[in-house]
Amino acid sequence: MNYSDAERISAVLDSFGFEKTEKEKEADIFIVIACSVRQHAIDRIYGKVKEWKEKPDLTTILSGCVLETDKKKLAQQFDLIFEIKNINHLSDFVSNKFNLQDKIESFGDYLSIIPSYNSKIRAFVPVSTGCNNYCTYCAVPYTRGREKSRPKDEITSEVRNLIKKGVKEITLLGQNVNSYGQDLGEIKGNDGFIKLIQEIDKIPGNYRVYFYSNHPKDMTADLIKTLTHLEHFPHYIHLPLQSGNDKIIKDMNRHYTQKEYLTLVEKINEAMPDITLTTDIIVGFPGETEKHFEDTVDVMKKVKYDMAFIAQFSSRPGTKAAKMDDNVSNDEKRKRENVLQKILAESALEKNKKLVGGIETVLIDEEKKDKVYGRTASYKVVEIKKSPTIKIGDFVKVKINSVTAWKLMGSKA
Repeated sequence: MNYSDAERISAVLDSFGFEKTEKEKEADIFIVIACSVRQHAIDRIYGKVKEWKEKPDLTTILSGCVLETDKKKLAQQFDLIFEIKNINHLSDFVSNKFNLQDKIESFGDYLSIIPSYNSKIRAFVPVSTGCNNYCTYCAVPYTRGREKSRPKDEITSEVRNLIKKGVKEITLLGQNVNSYGQDLGEIKGNDGFIKLIQEIDKIPGNYRVYFYSNHPKDMTADLIKTLTHLEHFPHYIHLPLQSGNDKIIKDMNRHYTQKEYLTLVEKINEAMPDITLTTDIIVGFPGETEKHFEDTVDVMKKVKYDMAFIAQFSSRPGTKAAKMDDNVSNDEKRKRENVLQKILAESALEKNKKLVGGIETVLIDEEKKDKVYGRTASYKVVEIKKSPTIKIGDFVKVKINSVTAWKLMGSKA
């Protein structure tokens, strides 16, 4: 979501005639799109601000997910702090700061802005912003507000235009994509999201569409069934677990149990035996005992995820979890993270070995020296030898010859 926000902010700066630079020393303006999910991300901002102070004529701007406590602390460090939904504040500030009143324009709702896309082959398309779930560890509802869905026609129009431009991979974004449309009227369950992805799937072209992030409590049988019939949506689901223990899940305000989560995974596997499942997990949540953690270990072993994003609990001011006793030591958090990483590596390698000898369709997205890299439909990284006939943005048939836990090696089929 922050990448998508950055692309919309870039579009505003483009309208004033600014150009992006990859060299910090050349910059006249720095805009930070913050993430408040973990303290580490905020700490990095403080570190960068110290570097920028060496250039007194630099203009610094902060947006993204910024908690009120961080806003107060950073207010003296930035020339402007604005909420992304109020993107016209950025336009007004830039026009006045650089005396560009003749170029100022009103952008309306920030989600309606045509972004300055960072890639020619890959794009992020927000379907909603904000969240209504209030997981006790999460800052998003406090930084982005309540859930707000974009109009369906606006989303499909953006996707259609991207496909016409040759974009091959599109990711639909929402803090909870499953509940898309529920704020727009009498829409229940996944009905709004199902209609959206069905309409997108009808758009002609050679492309793939993914979506993040799903909430297990909102993943319905109708949505699972729908995914089995779609042409452009790979069998890939990101299904955050966060914890495998019922007490910790309840303390996180996640509204499911371990049994319900595993039953959901079973239904997904029955409908799509070739499914790629990924997840998010937090270790060291307040009150998580060794026994609680073992329940998460059990789920990891049963599900056999293709990928998991494992984070150590980080207390965020203003959330309910911040009032809980963060009683798991940093050493213990690291230990638990390492345990899960080892299980993940074993399950990922086991799954990847089954691909050896098979043919995968790979979207080429990078080249380094004598190798090119790409992603399969299941989003696994593939390395093959560079060839004059293979270009960035191509879909290439690749025979998989060998694998590691995190990479497939192959040759053009």
